[in-house]
Amino acid sequence: MHSLSDYDFTLPPELIAQFPLSERSASRLLHVDDMSFTDRQFTDVVDLLSPGDLLVFNDTRVLKARFFGVKATGGKVEVLVERVIDNRTVHAQVRASKSPPTGTQIRLAEAFDVTVGERVGEFFTLVFPSDVFELIEAHGRLPLPPYIAHTADAFDETRYQTVYAKQPGAVAAPTAGLHFDLELLERLRQKGVNFAYVTLHVGAGTFQPVRKENLAEHKMHTEWYTIAVETVEAVRATKTAGGNVVAVGTTSLRALESASQSGELQAGGADTALFITPGYHFKTVDRLITNFHLPKSTLLMLVSAFAGYEVMKSAYAHAIAQKYRFFSYGDAMLLTYRKK
Repeated sequence: MHSLSDYDFTLPPELIAQFPLSERSASRLLHVDDMSFTDRQFTDVVDLLSPGDLLVFNDTRVLKARFFGVKATGGKVEVLVERVIDNRTVHAQVRASKSPPTGTQIRLAEAFDVTVGERVGEFFTLVFPSDVFELIEAHGRLPLPPYIAHTADAFDETRYQTVYAKQPGAVAAPTAGLHFDLELLERLRQKGVNFAYVTLHVGAGTFQPVRKENLAEHKMHTEWYTIAVETVEAVRATKTAGGNVVAVGTTSLRALESASQSGELQAGGADTALFITPGYHFKTVDRLITNFHLPKSTLLMLVSAFAGYEVMKSAYAHAIAQKYRFFSYGDAMLLTYRKK
């Protein structure tokens, strides 16, 4: 299916989760096994995985990447850091009545000034006066997704972050991982399920809609990923022993598959603009834990490539009928790769 309209569906607004549940692992889990759909609790994932399986988590940490500020002229500005380039430089979206010229300064959060550098595509280069991560953590605001109506508060700052978040750099959470708490991770360890980690810094482009009806004309946003040698070794050991490589979230899957384009998973880091649509042959990932995605989104196309277009169409209809909670703070699915 390679037309945008093939990935549209009607979602009742009340099914868009606006707040996280009081407990991370209290969400629901739709177990999808071809055209069989079973309504479960997320904690049932312990029963659905086998000893020797490998869960691969994305350990990126969400930055407090949103700032409000003023230009030297007094005009209001909103800044969303997209990517940290080094400890003094970022690429960012800048919203203002007029684009700030190169060399001018913007005062952010009434706390410090950044200098505007060259444009890089749709982004501005901003030079910070001191350590980027320290200033972002001290003065920035958590950038919740555009479909969440409330302003981020202290609870969001905890819950819109996985319990294993380690590497700062994302502007959106790898949301499938939000369902895991420390108790659930320990239960999985005790069962004999193994863990490995990748880092993919999720960019704001993950929320950008696809605008081309012909998907071949869509230009995918880029994101930076890193895969350690230890993760490659864990994947190879799992495959050799006959276990399943289970990606926790589409970001973990994109990192693994991006690093597997030679046919076998390779360690290292790179930008990826991998656009996965039906017809793609998955090289590393066997199963996927993922939330429910937006209509016409690249992520809906990805899960349709993984589990089958008709399967996903029916699974989403089932989820809507059963009133599952959708998107970042919503419920999850467990999918198995439907090999062609």
